Amino acid sequence: MKVLIVDDEVDVKDLFLQQFRKEIKTGVISTVFAHSGAEALEILAQQEPLDFILILSDINMPGMTGFDLLKEVKERFPSLKVLMVSAYGDAANIEKAKSIGADGFVPKPVDFELLKESLINISQL
Repeated sequence: MKVLIVDDEVDVKDLFLQQFRKEIKTGVISTVFAHSGAEALEILAQQEPLDFILILSDINMPGMTGFDLLKEVKERFPSLKVLMVSAYGDAANIEKAKSIGADGFVPKPVDFELLKESLINISQL
C-alpha cells in the first residue's frame, strides 16, 4: 500500500516513519513524502498516480493549501483517496473537506492506531 504524505512540517516525516516502522519494514506500507501541495502534484505527475492508494494531506500549508491540493487531486485522479489532516478539526473545516471530496478527516495530534485502521479499511475498498 503506497501512501503519499503531504505536510510542510519537516518533522512529520520522521514521526510517520517511526510510527509505521513495522509496516514499512514488512512491506505493508510504502510512504512517499511531499512538503507542499505543488511538490505532491509533481510526484503524482512523475509516478503512476494509481500506484498510490491514499494521500494524507495537511490543510494549512504555505502556498497551495491542502484544500487546493484536494481539489486538484479529485479533478485529475477522482478515484484516489484523500484524507485531510489538521489540528483545526472544527466542523467548518471538516465540512469543507467533505464538500471538496475528502474521503476522511484525521485530527492532529494523529492517533496512529486509528489511522492504521483507517488505512486498512481504505485498502480493502
